[in-house]
Amino acid sequence: MNGEPLKTVYLKPREADRLRAGHPWVYYGEITPLREPITDGECVQVLDSRNHLVGCGLFNSKSKIRVRLLSRREKLTLNTEFFKNRIETALEVRRHAMPGATSFRVVNAESDFLSGLIIDKYEDVLVLQTTSLGMDQRKPLIVEALKEIFHPTAVLEKNDSPSRTFEGMEMVHSTLYGTAPAGDQLIRLNQLQFKVNFDSGHKTGCYLDQQVNYKKVGDMAAGARVLDCFCFLGGFALHAAKGGAREVIGIDQSETAIKTASEGAKLNNLSGCTFINANAFDWLIEHAKNTEIEQKDLFDLIILDPPSFTRNRHSVDAALNGYKEIHLRALKLLRPGGTLATFCCSHHVDTQSFQNVILNAAFDAHKILRRTHIYSQSPDHPIIPVIPETEYLKGFAFEVAK
Repeated sequence: MNGEPLKTVYLKPREADRLRAGHPWVYYGEITPLREPITDGECVQVLDSRNHLVGCGLFNSKSKIRVRLLSRREKLTLNTEFFKNRIETALEVRRHAMPGATSFRVVNAESDFLSGLIIDKYEDVLVLQTTSLGMDQRKPLIVEALKEIFHPTAVLEKNDSPSRTFEGMEMVHSTLYGTAPAGDQLIRLNQLQFKVNFDSGHKTGCYLDQQVNYKKVGDMAAGARVLDCFCFLGGFALHAAKGGAREVIGIDQSETAIKTASEGAKLNNLSGCTFINANAFDWLIEHAKNTEIEQKDLFDLIILDPPSFTRNRHSVDAALNGYKEIHLRALKLLRPGGTLATFCCSHHVDTQSFQNVILNAAFDAHKILRRTHIYSQSPDHPIIPVIPETEYLKGFAFEVAK
């Protein structure tokens, strides 16, 4: 930019309020026809219909989100110093909210006022995702900022999000700096060690958004027989074992995940853990169909943490049916006085709808539930209330009445 005036995008009348309240996305239907050519990825200023500044951000004609605002000020210089300042500000939030954590999300896109950018820290390795074209074009600046702040051994990009196609970008995995770890990387969550593989792992490697919830649920497991459905790398299962569970069974349909979870139990010297390679739906149905389930086969704590059942609003009803089914089956396997810890990671299923599904399942299972905990995403995934998209993970713990 070098001090040159920014090109301008003009809003239609009455389209500025949502943006002024703090939402960073300017949609294609909210702007007037361009008055000058603008290159995709270029930094622009956005003015309302009265020529008042709304903010500055990155333009992309290929996306329904035409501009992603990064600043509410008149000037915006996207250099290494800009990214360094924003990342350091985000890092300070994590240091206060999660003291002692060594693996966590450093930048959570819109939550940290860097729309289109995610950065996760796995000990001394950083993994980034760029979900907007403008951010993707500025990866060299971002990497330089990360090198100055963290001095990492490697900076990787794991850009496999389907949302990249909406921005006209391809999916790509690469090493942006340093040397990528060969095979599994050991990380630490709540004093437990986990193996993470950046090639095969979910998201950027694992579910960092559950880090705080892992410990909260694990702390309830003392003396319990525990079932962890959709266990992936064993986040809840291993924390339950560390919390004193007498037996833990983890289920996941990924053979690789089950193998890694089993290795994690050995790595942390945790006994009483069994990991089963199976479809959790099928396993629950098979074990809950017997109307005369023996007491020894019941569980004191069941954890449901499935992947998202819906990626869009059109399939919400089908997702709710799926959630009801697994809760109905799980409740039949819970001992009276036992606890169900359950999570939903779909933004399109709101908290009240999720709770209603659980209560409907309890009604059909002839169970009365007492809610004991409400869960959200870990504080390294902060929530901006005026940006609903930043809040997606919700969860509850319910005790089954005796």
